[in-house]
Amino acid sequence: MRSDRALKGSLLVCLALAGCGRSSNPAGHETISCAIGVDAAWRDDCPVERARDLLTVRHADGGFRRFRIVHDGRGIVPADGAERADISIAGKDAIELSIGQDRYRLPVRFAEGGK
Repeated sequence: MRSDRALKGSLLVCLALAGCGRSSNPAGHETISCAIGVDAAWRDDCPVERARDLLTVRHADGGFRRFRIVHDGRGIVPADGAERADISIAGKDAIELSIGQDRYRLPVRFAEGGK
């Protein structure tokens, strides 16, 4: 996974999904911004489920991606490892994760002294 320089400076990136003020869908799951497919527009309707250190992001077409939260300074990695993921900072409280043709914006809290 490639991290940009500002993210590398952070020793810990905490995914802040629970209670972070993101919207919820009718099923009560939190949703994040996503752009699924080539040249797709950003939408705020990808439900996210978290079970311990495993995140599942669901797509409107029934597809999904799974990510694992890691505590080694990288923050998040694909759970299956089949495709390479790129991560970059997307503002003061989010990261953008790109894998294949799909992109996701996840809320984060940067560790003290990380940025």
